[in-house]
Amino acid sequence: MRLLLVEDDAMIGASLVHGLSDAGYEVDWVRDAVAGAAALDDPSAHYVAALVDWGLPRGDGVSLIARLRSRGDAIPVLMLTARDRLEDRVRGLDAGADDYLVKPFELQELLARIRSLLRRPPRRAGNAVTVGSLTLDPVSHEAHVEGRRVALSAREFALLYALMDAPGAVLSRTQLEDRLYGFDDPVESNAVEVVIHAVRRKLGRAVVENVRGVGWRLGTPS
Repeated sequence: MRLLLVEDDAMIGASLVHGLSDAGYEVDWVRDAVAGAAALDDPSAHYVAALVDWGLPRGDGVSLIARLRSRGDAIPVLMLTARDRLEDRVRGLDAGADDYLVKPFELQELLARIRSLLRRPPRRAGNAVTVGSLTLDPVSHEAHVEGRRVALSAREFALLYALMDAPGAVLSRTQLEDRLYGFDDPVESNAVEVVIHAVRRKLGRAVVENVRGVGWRLGTPS
């Protein structure tokens, strides 16, 4: 699943990208408020949550979150900041942040808070998604087919999630690459096919249907 990190501190940002990637997330990292707004405005990004620093170049995290909420965007947002005063926490939460984590913090707490955000209703990203006999759980990164549990890698999960998010729709190679890889990740020419092959091996060939010359759509697991 794909996260947006809006953080201007190079050392903190690099450390978070490394830790979150190891935990199975795809992370897009931008370093100022304008770039953060542009990333959140991108309809192809499909972020499941955003991690936003308060103090940013070219704006601030509170204004960025308030703008997001003013247009009705319900993406879960975790504010990361060194500001620990009660009035600051209240202001951040009132602006629309779902949670507030004071720096410095441990990676394990950050991961636990992200999992908590993804479990909260009514966020679509935090609930299990079911199409036919196939259920996908974004918290455990598992698929269930008629009660049978199937463990998936981060990219296998992301591919299935993309297809289940639009059942019946055909997604192109570019659309799937956008869901599987971050801004700076190198993408091999056959990357999508490799992930599809792994998903089919676990759930049956029919789970991903190829539409020749167009792309792929969700089929029926076996």
